Amino acid sequence: MTSKVVGVTAVAFSRDQERIEYLRESFDGDVVINEKQVRFTPEELIPFLQHCDYAIIGLDKITDDVLSQCPQLKVISKYGVGLDNIDFKACAKHGVKVVYPKGVNKRSVSEEVLGASLSLLRNLYVTSNLLKKGEWLVQGGRQLTNTTFGIIGVGHIGKDLIEVLKPFNCELLVNDIIEQDAYYASVGAKAVSKEEIFQKCDVISIHTPLDEQTKHMVNTETLAMMKSNAIIINAARGGIVDENALKRALLDNKIAGAALDVYEVEPAEDKALLEIPNLMCMPHIGGNAKEAVVAMGMAAITNLINAIE
Repeated sequence: MTSKVVGVTAVAFSRDQERIEYLRESFDGDVVINEKQVRFTPEELIPFLQHCDYAIIGLDKITDDVLSQCPQLKVISKYGVGLDNIDFKACAKHGVKVVYPKGVNKRSVSEEVLGASLSLLRNLYVTSNLLKKGEWLVQGGRQLTNTTFGIIGVGHIGKDLIEVLKPFNCELLVNDIIEQDAYYASVGAKAVSKEEIFQKCDVISIHTPLDEQTKHMVNTETLAMMKSNAIIINAARGGIVDENALKRALLDNKIAGAALDVYEVEPAEDKALLEIPNLMCMPHIGGNAKEAVVAMGMAAITNLINAIE
């Protein structure tokens, strides 16, 4: 009988030798990894997955076209928590089961948001970069403590961010498509409209999935609602922010600053955006703290083995 094959496309997982060895020990079959350790193009993804029975994927686009050319594929285990790259209708059509973790990297993302908030509000990021160029700018910004902090999307990460923010005594304005009034009351948060968050908050952090409702949710109109001394952070998905609108808002000093960990095209390539002094730009590392990488890898393996069994 032909040995079953699990293919690992996720770049970070393919670098994690301990998790690879654990997968090989746990899986009764062959394991093939992404040896190039770069994100596959669609043209590379199809031949890689064509002879796989199971897969551990990262940000690869799983479409009807991909699945139609990978008839052996029976289970996909998601490495990480974002699901917008998977066409679930196509998976159902082709009889492919999808399993995924929930909240395994939440503290990693929350800490990145906290770091970006402090770095931008206190002017640490801008003045550090200026000093590297020989400019001594003594402007210490303002404290995060007692500011009004807006969170759009109150799932695992949004809730963990609320926990991380406790010592700063922020006024918390929140928005989510799910009614969670009892939870909000327990943590001292107030449910409001997105418009009120854009209008009133000193810091706005986005934690929603990317879908038809959230695509370009941050745009020229919503950025114009923001206070001139406010900052916005997106560590969710790139398409949520209209990058051209953000670029204009920053260059025209409509808002005080922004932080992006995700981009409409990755790797990010808009130098005019990336070089704006008060834009903190990270290479999609929000959920990639060492501890989160281990947790995501273990969850991907466990979910896959459970689904197979």
